[in-house]
Amino acid sequence: MTDPLRVLILDDDFRVGQLHQGIVDDHPGFTVSQTARSLAEARDSIRASRPDLLLADVFLPDGDGIALVRESGIDAILISAADDAPTVRRALRSGAVGYLVKPFERRALSGLLDRYSRYRNLLAGDRVMRQEDVDRALAILYGAGEPVSLSRSATEQLVLAALGDGEASAAEIGERVGISRATAQRHLAALAARTVVEVRLRYGATGRPEHRYAARS
Repeated sequence: MTDPLRVLILDDDFRVGQLHQGIVDDHPGFTVSQTARSLAEARDSIRASRPDLLLADVFLPDGDGIALVRESGIDAILISAADDAPTVRRALRSGAVGYLVKPFERRALSGLLDRYSRYRNLLAGDRVMRQEDVDRALAILYGAGEPVSLSRSATEQLVLAALGDGEASAAEIGERVGISRATAQRHLAALAARTVVEVRLRYGATGRPEHRYAARS
């Protein structure tokens, strides 16, 4: 099991910071490492323990959250009441991977965290990235689904590579490849129909079988 992604939350409003912390802590794969109410506190936290992701307001008592994102080089989601195009453009130029306008529904941040996790998983390691890998990572991050440039055969090859010599569920394959569980299930079913992979059943404590897939030798 991989360690959860550590998140630093920066917001000068204590109640808003707590709200964001609750959403992050409830999301699998993430944990709030620290909270800050000013740029000075955030910079101290970054120096002490560099987080994986920064959730930051734009306008703070001692400066600008966008400038912090640019100088820190840390992946960031900016959360602000500022809804003007110049601020959004400036945020994206700084390197922010997302921008949420206050107020927003809880699922908006939760969904963005989910896409970010899959995007980061796709870009993990030092492997060479093909264009379809880059396209898919960006499509996932921005909620566009699978890019048109990714063919069915290319996706199936990625699914087979993710299976390797072991066995896995559709959800596990989706996480490894960076696609949805439903999409992984569809490709695995097609591979099983052509006898490229075999389907095994694993019975858990509830008695409901889980479909496991393995590449045929």
